[in-house]
Amino acid sequence: MMLKQVKWIGDSRECIRDFPEAPRREAGYQLERVQAGRAPNDWKPMPSIGIGVNEIRVRSDSGAFRVVYLAKFVEAVYVLHAFQKKSRKTAKSDIESARKRFRDLVQERKRR
Repeated sequence: MMLKQVKWIGDSRECIRDFPEAPRREAGYQLERVQAGRAPNDWKPMPSIGIGVNEIRVRSDSGAFRVVYLAKFVEAVYVLHAFQKKSRKTAKSDIESARKRFRDLVQERKRR
């Protein structure tokens, strides 16, 4: 089974590294499922960020964590953003950060 490469955009890798241990491990396991072409156990599409963008949802005793990614391209799974949710609604700053990284990624791919 061939796993897609993970490409970290911006500070997304550092953000996941800052998660407490249990949610960090779970996020890693779910990303590995995506690399293998399978769906994460708990996810939802995020069309407000971009077409094909999804969010992995991780819940633990330490809170709710999210990993926003794009897996529609053959060469890699792009992790756009990772964060801890502080309220029911995703913070505007988290949406904007992921949206900007999505736009930049799409522009970069067009230039190739």
